[in-house]
Amino acid sequence: MKGSTVYRSIQKRGLHLGLLPEMAAAVNGSTPLTLDHDLDVLPQLGRRLTVAEFADAIDDLAARLWAAGVRPGEHIVVHKSANADIWMLGAAASRIGAIPVMLSPALDGATVGALIQRLERPSLLTDTPKLQGMTQVPLKDITRRVILTAGEHPGAQCLAALAGAPRVRARTRPIDEAAVITHTSGTTGLPKLVVHTPRTQGIRLVPQWRLLALMRRKDTVAIHIPFVHSRMVAAMSLALLKQLPILLMNASDPDSVAEQFAAHRPGFVEALPNSLMDWEDLAADPRRPFSSVKIFSSTFDAIHPRTMSRLLNSSERTGALFFQIYGQSEVGPAVGRAYFRSSAHKANGRCVGWAMPLGAAKVRVTSRNGRPPSKDNPGFIEVAWDGLAKTYFAEQDRYDTNRNGAWWRTGDVGYRTALGCLHMLDREVDMIEGVTSSLEVEDVVLGRLPELSELVVVTGPDDRPVPVICTTDDAPLDRARWRAAVTAFPQLADPVQIPQAELPRTATLKVQRSALAHQLHTRLTDPA
Repeated sequence: MKGSTVYRSIQKRGLHLGLLPEMAAAVNGSTPLTLDHDLDVLPQLGRRLTVAEFADAIDDLAARLWAAGVRPGEHIVVHKSANADIWMLGAAASRIGAIPVMLSPALDGATVGALIQRLERPSLLTDTPKLQGMTQVPLKDITRRVILTAGEHPGAQCLAALAGAPRVRARTRPIDEAAVITHTSGTTGLPKLVVHTPRTQGIRLVPQWRLLALMRRKDTVAIHIPFVHSRMVAAMSLALLKQLPILLMNASDPDSVAEQFAAHRPGFVEALPNSLMDWEDLAADPRRPFSSVKIFSSTFDAIHPRTMSRLLNSSERTGALFFQIYGQSEVGPAVGRAYFRSSAHKANGRCVGWAMPLGAAKVRVTSRNGRPPSKDNPGFIEVAWDGLAKTYFAEQDRYDTNRNGAWWRTGDVGYRTALGCLHMLDREVDMIEGVTSSLEVEDVVLGRLPELSELVVVTGPDDRPVPVICTTDDAPLDRARWRAAVTAFPQLADPVQIPQAELPRTATLKVQRSALAHQLHTRLTDPA
């Protein structure tokens, strides 16, 4: 069986997470999969596996979950400390026909409790550290059962004690029914539970299947994405089906990343925009961690041109490119574009790309006020295709408010150029009076001041746009250099500098702008 044959089968029958590792092993079971950490649930496996061993481990975990009482059609919340076994446990639950609900390790106990209640007594698959963070949550009343990946806790079952459980046959979910549930970033409140089906997950593979076709050799794919993220399903699926060696990374600190890249020399790197931004300074690292990279890929959030340029210039591969894909959990990949060394530094960071080839999403921009959308009058960005998420679990009305027939309103605003390029200017809720695009201001100023590690423009107490800045190693800001860099933006208030560690972030490392604005208001108005 070839990977392309499996891919065509997925396009016809949908992507079933629980079957994927077994299918990949049937294509090439010897493909290596490397971790930069030990698995919590199966530490004896070590950090170097083959795809066949990976698939067998997931089948083993599926048997243990069945022995614990989990059955087809049940929801099982996967919420544990960050580790690649999160993805494996989700696949194991899927393999027995259950519906894994992937909750970020970054969520606090109260939020997890609220989401569990929304699910109407699911099973909870967790670990001791996360249980300790939910002492105020009445788990006995709101869950069907609690299963621990390791250790002991009163009233909980432990997967370790179920080792050797008889293997069970794989089950699948109907192609248009819930198969996996992830959640939104929660930038504006309690995260929404996003329902994905086998059909929607399979369709989302289309754009990057073509991108990976650009790789003419079996380069290692390095993946650094939250293991609960909807994008992780596609990233793992594509790498497994293409029979590419995989490096799954948990550590994000630059030194660890440099060490891993120097050892494994990836040809393809997929990571969140904020992670890539944090790694920028590695471009000058003597270990040359990015020298082997042919393709950098970043999905869902726009990325600053400075970051793309520095990374591309640190690659020693001919024709290295940075492929940016814009989308969100509800829609998957919507538009995309490639950047090269010669163009990345002068790119317009608000141009997030064009609609991709046949079979991918359609995008339109509709008016907010009856006037044609433009840079000065941005419209609503909407997406339509069969890859749209099915619903928000238990919040159909909320889902319906964003759905207009086949079209999904993303919550972002922008416009299209005469050549069809989609420009995303801001989230609608983050628009600031007098500022065409906060994100554009950030792109420009970050490009002029390399000493800035982060810049976020939010509304201040007097409704003026306030730049909140962070610098490398929290060094003091040179005010003269700042003034020279922002001459084109006289509407900006004076900058407020804070340590980068104080930036409120979502589970996917996005800055929570509303929380930052509230934090700023308290800081600037509190007389103490």
